[in-house]
Amino acid sequence: QVRLVESGGDLVQPGGSLRLSCAASGMNFRLFPMDWYRQTPGEQRDLVARIISNGTTNYADSVKGRFTISRDNVWNKLFLQMNSLKPEDTARYFCHTKYRGMDFWGPGTQVTVPS
Repeated sequence: QVRLVESGGDLVQPGGSLRLSCAASGMNFRLFPMDWYRQTPGEQRDLVARIISNGTTNYADSVKGRFTISRDNVWNKLFLQMNSLKPEDTARYFCHTKYRGMDFWGPGTQVTVPS
């Protein structure tokens, strides 16, 4: 069974930085694309960043140049380095993968950037 568990969310002042982590288990982690999504109450869950097995990345326009997604295929971990945080980055952040045709999500970690 695939299990994803996020950590690292916190309250941080505008302009600050955070590093989110996602620990994955139950899958051959290195072979699959991994994503970070975020969601605010009442809104849809939006893709923030994606990294595929060869390390190629892509980002939502709103976070380009500020966020960096990376992965550690030895320890089966996904990361999101978030710099220059803005109040509009406030959301619950989720780790996601599609494995054998099924979507798997972690419970999420809350990031709050007060205005």
